[in-house]
Amino acid sequence: MQATFAATLFDEWSRWGLSEVVVCPGSRSTPLALAAARNRTLSLHVRIDERSAGFFAIGRALATGAPVAIIVTSGTAAAELHACVAEADLARVPLIVLTADRPPELQGVGAPQTINQRHLFGTMVRDFVDAGVPDWEKSDQWRQLAQRLWLRTETGPVHLNTPFREPLVALTSELPPPCEALPEEVEHEHGPLGVSGQRVLCVVGAGVSKEIVAICLARHWVVASDATAQGSVAHVDPLLRSDHFAAVMKPDVVIRIGGIPASKFLAARLSEWRVRTIGLEFNGSIADPDQVISETQTGLPDDPFAEVGDREYFEQWLAASEKIESVLSQRQAWDEVELARTVTTFANEHHVSLVVGSSMPVRDVEWWASTRTTQTFSNRGANGIDGVVSTILGVASQNRAIGFIGDVTFLHDVSGLVDGLGELGGSCALVVSDNGGGGIFSFLSQATVLEGDEFEKLFGTPRQHDLVQVAQAFGHHACEVESKMELTSALARAMAQPGLSVIVATMPSRSENVTAHEALNSEVIEVAQALA
Repeated sequence: MQATFAATLFDEWSRWGLSEVVVCPGSRSTPLALAAARNRTLSLHVRIDERSAGFFAIGRALATGAPVAIIVTSGTAAAELHACVAEADLARVPLIVLTADRPPELQGVGAPQTINQRHLFGTMVRDFVDAGVPDWEKSDQWRQLAQRLWLRTETGPVHLNTPFREPLVALTSELPPPCEALPEEVEHEHGPLGVSGQRVLCVVGAGVSKEIVAICLARHWVVASDATAQGSVAHVDPLLRSDHFAAVMKPDVVIRIGGIPASKFLAARLSEWRVRTIGLEFNGSIADPDQVISETQTGLPDDPFAEVGDREYFEQWLAASEKIESVLSQRQAWDEVELARTVTTFANEHHVSLVVGSSMPVRDVEWWASTRTTQTFSNRGANGIDGVVSTILGVASQNRAIGFIGDVTFLHDVSGLVDGLGELGGSCALVVSDNGGGGIFSFLSQATVLEGDEFEKLFGTPRQHDLVQVAQAFGHHACEVESKMELTSALARAMAQPGLSVIVATMPSRSENVTAHEALNSEVIEVAQALA
């Protein structure tokens, strides 16, 4: 019965489009694992670390755009998924989280691997169901349960807790017949925005497709974005650091779609301008931490010829962006800015998916890299460094991808290297910016207020590990690069061979990085003064 219940779930999900399942080894989850493994329509990824597995599942969901199921056993194994569920919640990533559990008679009596798993993830999931121990009398509801959970993944993760009794290995009986499909939610289109002929700045973040960006650009809306958007206007942050440019280029209206960019200067200008700001909601609420949105509508732009903005304003922004790009292209320095630019350029030119880590990499790509024309991902939900290596591996699985992260992020998720890309293979270049610690803290007040030793101990956190040797110890390709030419060659090699290649880019010190950014910002501000 338990085997048939689990098989019915996966049979129904496969009918709706489920194609990938991430499985972590465990005893209590045996019915689920066997059901997934024996469903010939599904691809399985087996990973031994639940935390890493959760972020790997996020990577697969980001790459495919479809829900991914993850199976774990009971106890702390289920708790290990908390961080990935938090990310999936805020980034609206479709995950079906399946936690096996002990039956009621083993709850609260000291049974091993038993914790309270009911509502384990709180409000972070779109739906929670405790299925109870499978019962034949409710078998006519199993497919509807699977459908219900599948449909709720449209806006984020769902959680099914499934208690099982021993014996856990059993034969599967005939599955309940297919049932009538539950109705899917209808997407609403927004009404007229009233922005025709106006100076429109459209600010987009994670979750906004290249098709939507293209429609906005076709309408002559200036699209400022985070690192993940394809086709947006580059170098918005450095341009808006100029008070003169920001004053002259003040928009008439701002349209917000999706998550928020990393730029504090963009956020500050939006608060400072206080123009009419329209939030377009899709697949859930819209991010608005500074509370600048004055009105909201549901839906996305769908007609490139509707409500066209001020063309002159649009072209001024494009010209300014192109001017800054020409300035940046003349740089000869080997630093973190050039590292971000080189990685992005390679990914664009070779049509390889790019996954950008939190802290400085996501900022340097957003601010300094050229416009992204390839699929670009980042864990921009909770914005943490947790599980980033595993997310990159998930995106690269069965395909090709480039990851760009810092050294602390690399070490934080080093367990992701255990399983690497897994049995299904792929090619992944993991570029690690090695500046000897947490580079972003050197830009924050802690670096100037605290004494050097105290800052280094608590925030700089340098580690003495040889990152090349770390990667090689897990059986992966690894090398060190010290120039743009070496990096480009290493990326080409990595994309031409199967498996994971870790490329450690030796960078100037964190203090030198701050100085380089300050000098570059000053140069751009000076250029921007003459552009508007």
